Amino acid sequence: MEIISILGTAMGSSWTSGINLYATVTILGLLQHFGLAKLPGGLHALDNWWVIGIAGFFFVVEFFADKIPYVDSVWDVIHTFIRIPAGAALAFAATTEMHPTVQVLALLMGGGVAMTSHGTKATMRAAANMSPEPVSNWALSFTEDALAIGGTFLTAFLPVITLVVVGIFLLIFIWLAPKVYRRAKRLKNWFRSFMGSPAAA
Repeated sequence: MEIISILGTAMGSSWTSGINLYATVTILGLLQHFGLAKLPGGLHALDNWWVIGIAGFFFVVEFFADKIPYVDSVWDVIHTFIRIPAGAALAFAATTEMHPTVQVLALLMGGGVAMTSHGTKATMRAAANMSPEPVSNWALSFTEDALAIGGTFLTAFLPVITLVVVGIFLLIFIWLAPKVYRRAKRLKNWFRSFMGSPAAA
């Protein structure tokens, strides 16, 4: 049961990192620091005011950037290179007290889980930005904030349930994968257009 719990924490933190990395790190760090939760493996390193402070600062920056149409999509593109590796790193850190094989599998799976949640978030935002009104963008942003924060608390206190939730999310993602791919392609063309390059055919 303990192994399942650790894997739940690993996959849960990776999943929420793909949505909002800074909220995930800030909340986990605070919970660990004040003794409200005991994080497994190397995740205790989040109990550091430098880590909490820097993550908290960027959480505030992302909170506002995420509410501005088009700025949010640029932010998501940049964070493709941050959220996914960070999600993999958190999963690896959670399993540092386990067998090296499990650590490597957690690293790979964590990166994959972070990629799916990040990809879903980014493509939904790109679709919302095609609409001229900002309401849908704001609604998505607040929903994502609530999902990331709520998911992080769930990961800290009910990791086994979190593992089930992540599993269901992955099944839904696989079902929606073709649509996500098409949205990602549109996002790529939009970004090229935004940067002044001709869109791919």
